[in-house]
Amino acid sequence: MSNITPFEGRKIRTAWDEARETWLFSVVDTIAALTDSVDPFAYWRKLKERLKKEGNETVTNCHALKMKAADGKMRLTDVADTEQILRVIQSIPSPKAEPFKLWLAMVGRERIDETIDPELTIDRALETYLRKGYSREWINQRLQAIQVRKELTDEWSDRGVKDGAEYAILTDEITRAWTGLNTRQYKNLKSLKKENLRDNMSTLELVLNMLAEATTTEISKAKEPETFEDSRRIAQEGGSVAGEARMNIEQRSGRPVLTPKKALNFTRVLGRILESGGNDDGKE
Repeated sequence: MSNITPFEGRKIRTAWDEARETWLFSVVDTIAALTDSVDPFAYWRKLKERLKKEGNETVTNCHALKMKAADGKMRLTDVADTEQILRVIQSIPSPKAEPFKLWLAMVGRERIDETIDPELTIDRALETYLRKGYSREWINQRLQAIQVRKELTDEWSDRGVKDGAEYAILTDEITRAWTGLNTRQYKNLKSLKKENLRDNMSTLELVLNMLAEATTTEISKAKEPETFEDSRRIAQEGGSVAGEARMNIEQRSGRPVLTPKKALNFTRVLGRILESGGNDDGKE
């Protein structure tokens, strides 16, 4: 799916990669928006050559995608995902690129601080949710959900489940068992792409998701699964407990638990960075 993102009066062509669940950005459009170059294509060619000489893998991993050009025709153009485009921006000597560089430096400092003192992660999460406009009641549930999820992934790790693809498969099983949808379908219900699904759950959805994950953890501890397939069956069991609770609630309330509503309408991160001059405090 292609789209156009307005930026500083310039248009940046974007596309959603469904398979990788990530946004792709036109590199030349980004360069045109951040520089005064009369020929962003030539600028990108020279920048690409310099990055390659420096041994930078970013440009090697960039690939071409057909996007609608100014003449209305579909033409191949280099695209980059979020990580790649930020790395390209780091190499652009331009005042317009400076807010991004300041923001990246700030984020890097915060991550180092959190590594030294993990408690800062919780404090920063609380502050971020408050600034985004979430209620304290919802935040309390969300932070509890993070703890429940951590206990589950610790249990999976103890049982030999591999982080990444196997975690995703088991999460899908839990989600499907209590919602009737897999994780991607649940995101589609809420019209989400890159956004975090749990950050867009209602309080009741969060509670039932926690019930599903906490129950899966307890069953796993009791049964001590030895294989991935054992853990998969337990994930289905744990999710089905919350699924029964969901159906009971819906029967008694006469309303569906799952909602297409998002928790908040988020503004563009890039816009915040520009407005704050790189000092992004998370305000909407």
